[in-house]
Amino acid sequence: MCSFMFQPTFQSSQKQKRFGCFKTFALRLHSMLHCDYFKAQKMELMLRNQEHFLSKIATNNGHGEDSPYFDGWKAYDSDPYHHTKNPKGVIQMGLAENQLSFDLIQDWIMNNPRASICTAEGADDFKDIAIYQNYHGLPEFRNAIAKFMGKVRGNMATFDPDRIVMSGGATGAHETMVFCLADPGDAFLVPTPYYPGFDRDLRWRTGAQLVPVICDSSNNFTVTRDALEAAYKKAQEAKIKVKGLLITNPSNPLGTILDRETLKSLVRFTNEKNIHLVSDEIYAATVFKSPGFISIAEILEEQDMEGINRDLMHIVYSLSKDMGFPGFRIGILYSYNDAVVSCARKMSSFGLVSTQTQHLIASMLSDDHFVDKFIIQSKHRLAKRHGVFTKGLEQVGIESLESNAGLFFWMDLRRLLSEATVEAEMALWRIIIKEVKLNVSPGSSFHCSEPGWFRVCFANMDDETMRVALRRIKTFVLQTKGGQEASAKKQCRRQSLQVSLSFRRMEDIMMTPHLMMTPHSPICSSPLVRART
Repeated sequence: MCSFMFQPTFQSSQKQKRFGCFKTFALRLHSMLHCDYFKAQKMELMLRNQEHFLSKIATNNGHGEDSPYFDGWKAYDSDPYHHTKNPKGVIQMGLAENQLSFDLIQDWIMNNPRASICTAEGADDFKDIAIYQNYHGLPEFRNAIAKFMGKVRGNMATFDPDRIVMSGGATGAHETMVFCLADPGDAFLVPTPYYPGFDRDLRWRTGAQLVPVICDSSNNFTVTRDALEAAYKKAQEAKIKVKGLLITNPSNPLGTILDRETLKSLVRFTNEKNIHLVSDEIYAATVFKSPGFISIAEILEEQDMEGINRDLMHIVYSLSKDMGFPGFRIGILYSYNDAVVSCARKMSSFGLVSTQTQHLIASMLSDDHFVDKFIIQSKHRLAKRHGVFTKGLEQVGIESLESNAGLFFWMDLRRLLSEATVEAEMALWRIIIKEVKLNVSPGSSFHCSEPGWFRVCFANMDDETMRVALRRIKTFVLQTKGGQEASAKKQCRRQSLQVSLSFRRMEDIMMTPHLMMTPHSPICSSPLVRART
């Protein structure tokens, strides 16, 4: 077809040469378009029929990557802030990562080279660590973890090393727990707002469901018995079998802790319903001011809890937040149920912690002097950073939920919404991402029942980045407030002008001789008229 289209006769050899080049180009273009067309057709066909070739897990969206929570990460990845290379880039404030005490970790590693099998001092242990190990975990590792778990809980509870099951991070521990406790279609109650990753961790591969327990700001998002009963009843009405209640303590995203009475109420509720209680305590050592952290393990050791069925009690822990080691993938499943421990240990074969990591961590956590110093210093630095951010925002009228734990705070931007809807929240979030260049996470991605709340992570950056981030937020808020005030003043002036004109028109009407009104005239009942008489 292309060769037929380009058949004009040229006298000049130069024109013939040009025509040859043009003809070659046209043929190549035709070939490329032809090829691309069929590639596109083939891709469309594959996408349309992929459910016939792949599993449901591979083709569904259960991972949750379409959530704004993960979209914010993508925005950062495509335009990451750097103080010299990209000073106008997106600052990552959507990642709960503890980077404030790495200097303490690095000092310990430098002073303890034998802890690593990849150093000259530790190479003698290389073979023993590199070969196959029992999937229960190195004994010294489980002993060190059990001791550390007790220490960060103020030694108010003790943990049995034989009940510790390791997994690939808290993500793996949560999924393993659900596999042990529930069948596809069964559900867990989860108080809102809750960590968006739970939709992936607990549901995607297990087939389990999550039933929200709606909490709101009227009582600082406290979990109440009424809210639990309402969620449980809703699940029953929908013919959904509830197998457990999942709580996060300290809370992600709120940065708050559960008090003693609330914890006892949750234990009693689950026992009465004969369902499991899973307590996610991965932020236990991040509580930086009073009141102190109370673990579900501490509650179970109290006298008035003696009749509680411990087989229903389970804890998920990790070193990702407390120590700042998310890359080590150290997740811990701790259960008071022997059958759960046995099943989880078998399933842990699919997500073990490497023995090299176990060896290093066992040595580190066995150093009592280092651990005590780290816990104290980490709390101090978290408190300081939290204070700088929250007090800085208060200067421009931005409040946040009162909190004392975690690597984030729950920022209240409800008054900046155009209306109290999720759509308005998302519109505001897009402005913050694209124009302010900050990745903060919208409350709707945490299933928050009230639009306008945002989670802001503060421990994953250095001091200079923190100052830039705070300056951006303050500038944005002041500009937004200025715009709102200008708009309000403009509206006020418009309304004042309308009222003034109304009075003038009324004055003209009343003073016009042929329109003088009697007391029986309908317009005399007007409030404006009554106000003048």
